[in-house]
Amino acid sequence: MHSELHSRRSLHSLGLQADPRVSTEIPTGAAPPHGWVVPRSPTSLAPIAAVRLDDAASYETTITQATETFRRWREVPAPVRGQVVRAIGEEFRIHKEALGELVSLEVGKIRAEGLGEIQEAIDIADFAVGLSRQLYGMTMPSERGMHRLYEQWLPLGPVGVITAFNFPAAVWAWNAMLAAVCGDVLIWKPSLLAPLTAIACNAIAERVASRMGHPGVFRLVIGNDAEVGERLVADRRVPLISATGSCRMGRRVGQVVAQRLGRTLLELGGNNAVIVHEDADLDLALKSVVFAAVGTAGQRCTSTRRLILHESIADRFLERLVAAYRSIRIGDPLAEGTLVGPLISAAAVEGYDRAVKAASEQGGKVLTGGKRLSPGGLTGYFVEPTVIRAPKGNRLPIAHEETFAPILHAFTYRDLDEAIAMNNEVDQGLSSAIFSLNMRATERFLGPSGSDCGLAYVNLGTSGAEIGGAFGGEKDTGGGRESGSDSWKAYMRRQTCTISYGTELRLAQGIQFG
Repeated sequence: MHSELHSRRSLHSLGLQADPRVSTEIPTGAAPPHGWVVPRSPTSLAPIAAVRLDDAASYETTITQATETFRRWREVPAPVRGQVVRAIGEEFRIHKEALGELVSLEVGKIRAEGLGEIQEAIDIADFAVGLSRQLYGMTMPSERGMHRLYEQWLPLGPVGVITAFNFPAAVWAWNAMLAAVCGDVLIWKPSLLAPLTAIACNAIAERVASRMGHPGVFRLVIGNDAEVGERLVADRRVPLISATGSCRMGRRVGQVVAQRLGRTLLELGGNNAVIVHEDADLDLALKSVVFAAVGTAGQRCTSTRRLILHESIADRFLERLVAAYRSIRIGDPLAEGTLVGPLISAAAVEGYDRAVKAASEQGGKVLTGGKRLSPGGLTGYFVEPTVIRAPKGNRLPIAHEETFAPILHAFTYRDLDEAIAMNNEVDQGLSSAIFSLNMRATERFLGPSGSDCGLAYVNLGTSGAEIGGAFGGEKDTGGGRESGSDSWKAYMRRQTCTISYGTELRLAQGIQFG
């Protein structure tokens, strides 16, 4: 099979077969032995390799060593740390194809998206290199004579990074490259659905850093929540936990970290909408909606899940949308021409089935899709990308829930204020978009009474963010910001410094003492 050939090639070229965590002697039986996990290709359900899990003892060793490494790494000048990250980015360029294929194998992304994810890791490394010379503080005028007042940003400590399966490399890179130039040590807990990608990426980063005289900056703990996850989020030695995943997971992480007065950077669910106004470029909107709704089989936190159409163009747009959906090639994500791969697991397929059934029971009409598939005889977790039209009155409660699958719910509106209210009425607030050639309409959407999401696009879909801008959302999405802009500040501690260079004691607020 095409995927299995790529599997062996990727494992070998990335050196995973020699990694002590990885075994290609895959245990037989329904469940792996205690202490191991066996990631399976969601395309064929075939096991890829076996991965040894961390336990409480190995976790403690990792944290102790990370704390010691931080004491050395924080003293390395930031531009020198940037050169380490620069070399890591170059190494990722060398292994881009093999890493991208590994992403496709483990999580089912089509090859173009797998390669794109590794390119995102490369891009954020480039961004971080420049940032290493721009960790600016501010100088403020002091109200006291012969005093200097300024602020500086200092390394924070070991940073825990918890990632989800859907971006098994890029989200780690957003955190790791920035945190590294900020002087922090990384402790990465990846999804158990994508441990091989994590092992490969972390090994590259750590190998490069070690070669340059800085071993131990990039660390990995692979384990279940009971053994590893709960310990990591509760650990006072880890001042920041950056967690990407479901809203339920984020609430748990936020609660535990808050109890110890630590910091969190949460990137949680999204229930993203696209508004197509009456004057929109429908050709552009159509292409953008299709990619945003079915890319990664609808398993992006930024996937378009709700389509809000002006009633004057709704029928003809939906007709074209259904035709486009029916032309989508579904199958092996590593085969040329495939646009949609599998879902990640049997549980994801069951969630898809429940959501389609619920929408029908609530009066929604399935315009296309709604079924499981076995394209080309593949036995993986394949489903049809689905469009469901809401009944009159736009009442469709299931659309307020985030289903991680390629299901798009279509609604209609008359007035733009109504459409913006529909965009904002869900609990999550990650990504949003409007298609319109009317400046007044787009500016209303972007204004204070417009979209309440952290990401807002005009004449673009809801997914495909660039690394230069801060990424994240509001409300149940968690409020965190990663990647570009000033997101680096999350990985540092601010210190306000006041220096007296006079001979007299001068107090603020004009206070006289003694």
